Amino acid sequence: MTTAPPLYARIYLLCRQIPPGQVTSYGDVAAMVGGGCDARTVGEALRAMGEHAPDVPWQRIVSQDGAISTRGLEQRRLLEAEGVAFDRRGRALMVHHRWAGPDMAFAAAHRFGPPPPHDDAPEQLELF
Repeated sequence: MTTAPPLYARIYLLCRQIPPGQVTSYGDVAAMVGGGCDARTVGEALRAMGEHAPDVPWQRIVSQDGAISTRGLEQRRLLEAEGVAFDRRGRALMVHHRWAGPDMAFAAAHRFGPPPPHDDAPEQLELF
């Protein structure tokens, strides 16, 4: 078994903190990890995790608008089993399920930053 790159290891460590029934975005993970990490790097780390991190709850990482990945059917099934609700467009309801970030003591111990601020407005109802 090979070792995950240090940045990937930090991504996996943070992602393991996301509890069932909650989701966060690739960009949020990147912001909390810091050190030049970006959303694309988070996606690459999750695609590469295999033997490096089989216990990482990859399904809890979604796009900033709650859209699920190309492994959509499996990801949605796993999230629904955890109680995550979706809107009529198939997006996780971020206003209800967005993770607020790790415990402050954990974040400080591992040098993770806070999640970026969000204005998760509920989906507007259509009149027609």
